[in-house]
Amino acid sequence: MTSVAALWRGEVPLSQVFWNWFVFIGLPLNLTTSVLFLALISMERPIAALVVGYALSVPYNILVAVGVWRAAGRPGVPPGIRGMARAVTVAGMVLLSLI
Repeated sequence: MTSVAALWRGEVPLSQVFWNWFVFIGLPLNLTTSVLFLALISMERPIAALVVGYALSVPYNILVAVGVWRAAGRPGVPPGIRGMARAVTVAGMVLLSLI
């Protein structure tokens, strides 16, 4: 739980938040929940589909987007990297949350 709190506060280095939490965990998590969502919808289980598709992935996406945003604002992060990391993460998480 300590690492989640540190992520939320922006205390985790930007490269670690972006690559580990967003790319290597977030993308597979969102793809998995999307596939499970579609499978549950096809089995006519809409409540379970909503829980799997949104209740699991959306809070994670918010956590990671906030973590990247705050980590990008730390001193020493170049402005170009700051803007790119924020834009890619927010756009990616919004897109993945809606799919």
